[in-house]
Amino acid sequence: MSQVDPPSPYQSSVVYGEQSHSLVIGYLLWIFGFTGAHRFYFGRPITGTIWFCTLGLLGIGWLIDIVLIPSMERAANRRYVTGPIDYNVAWLLLTFLGSLGVHRFYLGKWGTGLVYLVCWALASTVILAIPAAIVVALFLLCDFWTLNEQVDERNTYGA
Repeated sequence: MSQVDPPSPYQSSVVYGEQSHSLVIGYLLWIFGFTGAHRFYFGRPITGTIWFCTLGLLGIGWLIDIVLIPSMERAANRRYVTGPIDYNVAWLLLTFLGSLGVHRFYLGKWGTGLVYLVCWALASTVILAIPAAIVVALFLLCDFWTLNEQVDERNTYGA
């Protein structure tokens, strides 16, 4: 009779060999490429920030990325682990509903999701509009820099 090891509390549902990032989503985010969204998506936060600050290197880098996106997708698929949290869903939520913190709720981070909502509500008031908008913008930039790692950690450790 064979003995079965008890499940580890750190056991995850990591799936190797599947794609974590989509070429279609990459090109969809490339449409907004002057913001660097596609570069952040593929795990390149430094060049994503440069694209954001220079409007895609004044459009030149944005156009060059048409041919670079497939190699960025392959590199991201080798680097990040798939699992129960989908990178594509997380990135679409961050890109299009990020100021509401919807991506945070998707990741199970309810506390920071509520902080986003409160800041967004404060940004709609006359007196606190500018400070709250600055806080939300800083939170968003931080999440653009770290979202792949946050999803990767959730998929690897289930934390």
